Amino acid sequence: MAAAIPLNGVKLGTSSSQAYLEGKAVKETKALMAELCRHFYTLGWVSGTGGSISIKVHDDSIPKPQQLILMSPSAVQKERMEPEDMYVLSDNGSVLSAPSPKPYPHKPPKCTDCDSLFMKAYEKRDAGAVIHSHGMESCLVTMINPFSKEFRITHMEMIKGIKGHGYYDELVVPIIDNTAHEHQLTESFAKAIEDYPKTTAVLVRNHGIFVWGDSWISAKTQSECYHYLFDAAIKLHQVGLDWSTPNHGPILSARRGLSIAGESNLSTKARKDNGDIDPSPRCIVLDIEGTTTPISFVSEVLFPYARDNVGRHLSATYDTSETKADIKLLRSQVESDLEQGIAGAVPIPPDDAGKEEVIAAIVANVDAMIKADRKITALKELQGHIWQTGYANNELEGIVFDDVPEALEKWNALGIKVYIYSSGSRLAQRLIFGKTNYGDLRKFLSGFFDTTVGNKKETRSYVEISQSLGVDKPSDILFVTDVYQEATAAKAAGLEVIISIRPGNGPLPGHHGFKTVKSFSEI
Repeated sequence: MAAAIPLNGVKLGTSSSQAYLEGKAVKETKALMAELCRHFYTLGWVSGTGGSISIKVHDDSIPKPQQLILMSPSAVQKERMEPEDMYVLSDNGSVLSAPSPKPYPHKPPKCTDCDSLFMKAYEKRDAGAVIHSHGMESCLVTMINPFSKEFRITHMEMIKGIKGHGYYDELVVPIIDNTAHEHQLTESFAKAIEDYPKTTAVLVRNHGIFVWGDSWISAKTQSECYHYLFDAAIKLHQVGLDWSTPNHGPILSARRGLSIAGESNLSTKARKDNGDIDPSPRCIVLDIEGTTTPISFVSEVLFPYARDNVGRHLSATYDTSETKADIKLLRSQVESDLEQGIAGAVPIPPDDAGKEEVIAAIVANVDAMIKADRKITALKELQGHIWQTGYANNELEGIVFDDVPEALEKWNALGIKVYIYSSGSRLAQRLIFGKTNYGDLRKFLSGFFDTTVGNKKETRSYVEISQSLGVDKPSDILFVTDVYQEATAAKAAGLEVIISIRPGNGPLPGHHGFKTVKSFSEI
């Protein structure tokens, strides 16, 4: 008798293991996959036997990494698949159950050629389901620019359907080159997943897309949103509009400032005496405090508001998942501070000590952190959530210098993408620019970076930003800041740098060697 093989706590070769493989959870997942493929066929995602799907068999009694994996077969009419056509695999990819052969003209059964790619999504992203689509939109969108390694889009409502993204965020999807056989994509697919930790999809040029999610619902929802966004991008391109910029204005030619419809007034202003167009950066990254916004607004308005409202905010939101996550971050930070002997750090008691005791300790720590002007993620996340309430209640309004709105509009019209990099959380950044003394300026911004990419005084942070923005070379990015140490770090990473001189900014060292401006109109 063959030896029993352990699987998820069930031994194969026994009646109980066979019962599990033939049980309700597996059967329902098989039926779901067949149903989904019939639906995907009507969308054009799996026609001509193309495309594929894989779903984990959800079972609360089994840890997700150890759950069984179902995959569709290869080279079959996806709209005609039956539940019994699905393959059952173990968590390590070994086939446990295969479909029986069917008579001519059906081909012998074979598991999807995407199996190794699906496994990478399961291993590296703890996915619950993966969908591979050959939808026309996902193919064509990679062909518009045959040399692009990324698809980027912003300011579209359906971006909100992609995990971790909002309307004002820039969605970035890596593009890998196609191969003759899908399993040959495994290495480049895995690298794309590693290089783009936020992505939930990988495009394959001239081929299609792979999308994963925590569950089949998440994978399906995101797949629908991705296809919508690709279709929108294609249609915007057809009418001469740039899908990658916040205002989706006319596509500009290689000569900066020229649109496909003709030369704009702004491009005429940018023309040199000899008739050439001034070279412009592809991207501009702006600091906030002391660059777009007075330091006094942060130090005299935002910080005091956050400090004065910590207790009220925590009391009102204590049981929400958002605040629980903030407290967890702060508790971890304070534990580290105590080990390092950071002044002002006091222990935060465990949750069972009581709500009031926990809040009192957090208030004391936050007060010390704000007074020390610490640039740490735990503090910035909590501050962002407190400020969010303030903006919503019209108790706060973002302030920008008078020259900022016009400059943002000008750069946007020239096709220059503008990003924000601040020690404040991405939420806090969006709040400042979403409700300013000049209205909502987020329509001119392509994205936001915070300290999750690294400390602003460290060179590696700017290397990370350069890689994220997908520029040909770091010098395609202009970074504007008021802080000498940040300027030095950005320059070391290869970025072009300008130092902002604004009222209330601190002094700069003599002979610092950087170009300075007192207004964005000088850029």
